[in-house]
Amino acid sequence: MNYIFYFLIIISIAAGAVNGRLQDVVGALMSGAELAVKVAFSLIGIMAFWLGMMKVAEKCGLVALIARAIKPVTKRLFDEVPENSPALGDIAMSFSANALGLTNAATPIGLKAMKELQETNTDKTSASNAMCTFLAMNTAGFQIIPATVIAILVGAGCSNPTEIIMPTLIVTTIAFFAAIFMARIFQKFWRPQ
Repeated sequence: MNYIFYFLIIISIAAGAVNGRLQDVVGALMSGAELAVKVAFSLIGIMAFWLGMMKVAEKCGLVALIARAIKPVTKRLFDEVPENSPALGDIAMSFSANALGLTNAATPIGLKAMKELQETNTDKTSASNAMCTFLAMNTAGFQIIPATVIAILVGAGCSNPTEIIMPTLIVTTIAFFAAIFMARIFQKFWRPQ
């Protein structure tokens, strides 16, 4: 990826020099760097706020409540996982964190869930159906509150950064159910040996 960015920068500078607009290229470079720093600092503030809110929700039991509420659904989706497996709770916690837009907080929980799913996997050399379904769900990224996107919009100076909430909810809901549906379809064709 670094080579691609390096190539794009060199091509931009060369094109600016050839067209006599090198000053515009340098100006865009400086304003882009300034915007990147502004967005990064804005992102730090909003992510700190939302991660703090997630910690408060976790400490007061809200995340565990959400996890318990969706546990019947996770048990049904991951029917090959034993009912007493800690993976089901981790999956529910990961889903809760993702739904609240805290993908940074959801990552360690998701990794823990994947590790627990590997414990119950009969074939240690390939992913189980439960692992594939969980990966599809996480990749789809269902979000009620897209905290990271809102932070980037705030940093970029958007006048109404929360207007992204409804479109994000619609798109991530469709993607989430499509991912689960496709994982279930593919399970019928590729069964573990």
